[in-house]
Amino acid sequence: MNGQQNKSLVLIARNEKMREILTRVDKIVSSDSSVLLIGETGVGKEIFAEYIHQTSERAQNPFVKIGLSALPVDLLESELFGHEKGAYTTAMSDKKGLFEIANTGSIFLDDIDDVPLSIQTKLLRVLESRELMRVGSTTPIPIDVRLITASKVDLKNLVERGIFRADLFYRINVVPINIPPLRERTDDIPTLIEHFLKKYSRNRTINVSIPALKAFLSYSWPGNVRELKNVIQRLSLFVGNEIMLDDLPQEVKTGNPVDFLIKACNKCYLEDSMNFDQIVKCLEHNLINASLNKSNGNQSQAAKTLGLSLSTFRDKMKKYGIN
Repeated sequence: MNGQQNKSLVLIARNEKMREILTRVDKIVSSDSSVLLIGETGVGKEIFAEYIHQTSERAQNPFVKIGLSALPVDLLESELFGHEKGAYTTAMSDKKGLFEIANTGSIFLDDIDDVPLSIQTKLLRVLESRELMRVGSTTPIPIDVRLITASKVDLKNLVERGIFRADLFYRINVVPINIPPLRERTDDIPTLIEHFLKKYSRNRTINVSIPALKAFLSYSWPGNVRELKNVIQRLSLFVGNEIMLDDLPQEVKTGNPVDFLIKACNKCYLEDSMNFDQIVKCLEHNLINASLNKSNGNQSQAAKTLGLSLSTFRDKMKKYGIN
C-alpha cells in the first residue's frame, strides 16, 4: 500500500495523479502559505487539511475546523470572530471566535464557496491585517493562524458571476490543491477498501470476492471516498468472512446506464468533428460494451441493465459488430 501518514492519519494513494498531489502537499506543509483544497463532496478535503496541519510546524498548536455551510448567516460573524458581552441581546458574556481559538495553529474553513459577500469582506480584512475585532468591540486582537480553505466548486466561476470577491480568492488561492473524484482514480479503490476493512473489522479478516470487487470498481461513487467508507463500515457489521456481490447495496451492485454514459463516452463530447448521428452511434456502442463488461458477457443481464429487450440488444450488438 502506497500511502503517507502522520500518527494515525493516513492519506492513501496508488493512483499516479494522487501520488503527485501528495508529493506537492509534502512540499508546502512546512510553509505558512494559505491552501485552497478543491474537490467534490466526500473526496477527503478535511483529511487533507488535518494532514497539512499535523505535518506542519504548528502540529502541537490548535487545529480548528468549521463547516461554513452548516452555520446560519446571522451567527457566522460571531462564530468566526467572537463577540463582546452585550453585542447582541443574547450575548450574555464575552466569547472567543474560532480564529482567536486557533491562534498559533491552523484553521480550516470548509465550504468557503457558501460564504456570503458581507462575511467575505470581513474575512479578507482579518487575513490581510492579521488581527480581528470581536463583534461589539473596538479593540483589535492580533492573530497568527495558518489558513486552509476548501471549496466544492471552482471559485473562479463564482468570481466571474460576482458572488465571490476576487481579492479574497487571490488571498486564499496561494496553493491550490485539486483533489480528483474517486471515479477518476479507481486504482485507489482496492487499497481504500483494504484500509477501511482493517479499520472497521479489527478482530477478523474480511476478504472481497472478485464479482464484488468488480462492482466496486464499476460504480461511479457520487459520494466519493466518504460513500465508500460508509459502505465498507456497514458491510463489516453484517457480512461473514467474505464480501459477496449480493451483500452490496443495490446501487453499487447494479449500477446505472447513466454511469456508463459518463464513464464511456467522453469521446462524443471532445471531438468537435462528430455530427449528431455519429454521437448517437458512439453512445450506443459504448453503452452496450460497458453493460457487457459489467455483466461479464451475460447478454440477458446486460440488456436488462439498459432497459432493452434481449432481441433489441442483440440487434444492436450485430449492428456494431460486437461479439
